[in-house]
Amino acid sequence: MSEPAVRVVVADDQATVREGLVALLELLPGVEVVAQAEDGHAVLAAVAAHRPDVVLMDLRMPGMDGTRATERIVADHPEVAVVVLTSYADDDSVLAALAAGARGFLTKNAGHREIRQAVTAAAAGLAPVDPAVQARLVATARTGRVPERTRLPDGLTVREAEVLTLISAGLSNGQIAARLHIETVTVKSHINRAFAKAGITARAEVAGYTARHGLTG
Repeated sequence: MSEPAVRVVVADDQATVREGLVALLELLPGVEVVAQAEDGHAVLAAVAAHRPDVVLMDLRMPGMDGTRATERIVADHPEVAVVVLTSYADDDSVLAALAAGARGFLTKNAGHREIRQAVTAAAAGLAPVDPAVQARLVATARTGRVPERTRLPDGLTVREAEVLTLISAGLSNGQIAARLHIETVTVKSHINRAFAKAGITARAEVAGYTARHGLTG
C-alpha cells in the first residue's frame, strides 16, 4: 500500500506566489493541497476545517501575520506542522516564528525538491531548515544575542530599519533595491510598513526619525 498523501495548506497574501506554490505542490507525488489562505485569519479557518498535516506559512500577511497564526495553530492544533516560507534568511521574524513554534523554515527561492522534502519531513515530525536560514539561527545561538528586532523602535524589523536608514542617506527606491539586491516593489512594501509603524508620513521625516533612534548605516 502506498503512503497517504501529505495534506497541505498554503498561506501567502500574494496571489501570484500562493497560486504558484499550489500549482507546484499539486505536481509533486505524495502531496495534496487541501486549501489556500491569504492571511492569518484565513489560514486558521482552513486549518480548523481541513486538519492538514502541514501549513506552508508566509510571515508577512495583513490582519494577522504568520507568526501570530503559527502561535495559534501550535496552541490549538499541535499535530499540524508549520513550515515557514521567508524571503530573507536573515530576517529576525524567522527567530520570532521559531519561538512561536514553527517546525521548519524555507526560503521562497527553494526548488520543488526542497519543498517536497521539507513538507514530508515536517509531516513526519522532523524539523526541515533551509541551509541559509540554519546559518542565521546557528549564528544567533552562538553569539547569544537577543534578536535585533526586539531592540528596534516601533516594532521595526531589521530590513525595515535598513531601508529607512538608506532613505535618510538620500537613496531613491531604485538605488535601495540595487543596494539590497531586491525588487523595487519590495522596497516600496518595506517603506509602507515602516512608515505605518513609525508614524512617518513623508520621506522628509525619515532623517529626523533615524537620527532620534540612532539608526545609522
